[in-house]
Amino acid sequence: MIASYLQKLRMFSRDARLFLFTFALWGGFFGIHGVLFNLYLLRLGYGPEFVGWVNGLGRLTFGLSSLPAGALGGRLGNRRAIIVGMCLGVAGFGLLPLAELIPVALRQGWVLTTFLLGWLGGALYVVNCNPFLMGATTAEERNHVFSVRAALIPLVGFAGSLVGGLLPGLFARAFGISPDQAASYRYPLFLAAALLIPGVPILWATHEVATEEEQKRVTNVGAAPYGLIALLALVILLQSTGAEVPFLNIYLDADLHVPTSLIGVLMAVGQALAVPSILVVPLLIERWGQFRTVLVGTIGMALSLLPLALVPHWGAASLGYVGATALGRIVTPTFTVYTQEIVPPRSRALMSGAATMASGVSASAMALGGGYIITALGFPSLFLTAAGLAATGALVFWSCFRVPRGAHVRSTVIEGQLAS
Repeated sequence: MIASYLQKLRMFSRDARLFLFTFALWGGFFGIHGVLFNLYLLRLGYGPEFVGWVNGLGRLTFGLSSLPAGALGGRLGNRRAIIVGMCLGVAGFGLLPLAELIPVALRQGWVLTTFLLGWLGGALYVVNCNPFLMGATTAEERNHVFSVRAALIPLVGFAGSLVGGLLPGLFARAFGISPDQAASYRYPLFLAAALLIPGVPILWATHEVATEEEQKRVTNVGAAPYGLIALLALVILLQSTGAEVPFLNIYLDADLHVPTSLIGVLMAVGQALAVPSILVVPLLIERWGQFRTVLVGTIGMALSLLPLALVPHWGAASLGYVGATALGRIVTPTFTVYTQEIVPPRSRALMSGAATMASGVSASAMALGGGYIITALGFPSLFLTAAGLAATGALVFWSCFRVPRGAHVRSTVIEGQLAS
């Protein structure tokens, strides 16, 4: 089994390998940025409401720009769109930490503008990477490629989160300032954005890919299945609330009074422990199939959020975070391949855009509403809300997709007719 797994890894194409390296760079960025950005805003004097608005509008921009990002990828080519997205990410997230140097009257506008620019780049990158990878892989190694891609974020994010928690103290000592000052967080955020820069020349070295063989194999499929795409997007909208623990670092910092260095360690450990679960995704799919893997994983995500809501202790928070993160990393690549295969090849960019939009809108709603829920009802209510929505997503998925449907069913019929 292990030998077969390793053999599939060696089958990855050059373009897939280069792309995966750039995805690892995003993992390092989010590892550092995820630990420090909200805390940076707190050190600038903003409260949970503004933090929620910034994160919510960023994710909303990510979501609403996803469909145009897919259309742009269809026009420019997925590879070129990914490169443009990488450049915008570097520009937006690189300029953001200058907020402390901007006049107070303009500071909020600067934070929002640069943050939204970074997320716009992220949308271009993420939406177009799915059809790009579908074209750069064959069915034989595709589940493994998407599994490795999903593993890179927590694997590299582990190092980023661990280092990110230590960096404010290191910069504070280096510059002789207090670790509670915003400047101690500014320099690590610059460093995080700089990690993305090598991704531009690496992506430039790839080639535009196509799925001509699959286009020939699946014929007479009619117009784009808009109803199917909308239904899948609804499932993702609900399901995504359990894939990440909203406001975790603020909960640990403001409510449980956990030191920043320990927050970094906890988030790093959660990312690291998610890696083994991701790498067994192809094995789970072989045993259970995509449908059952997604369904069980989504239910598990909802249950993982309950310790955060019911037990006010950093240990329970860590347990819930690890569970939700690990299961989310299993569900995401499995469902991505599922949604890409269930629609005709020419509709994959549209499906990817709709899926990314649903995920972004979900995260935006949790961020925008989360700040107000925390202020009015406390953190437990937020975690219970996320768990309930994720469980609803599992119910919708089970009720609508327990009977196989989509382009992959038609492909099987066509291939069987050709074989006979």
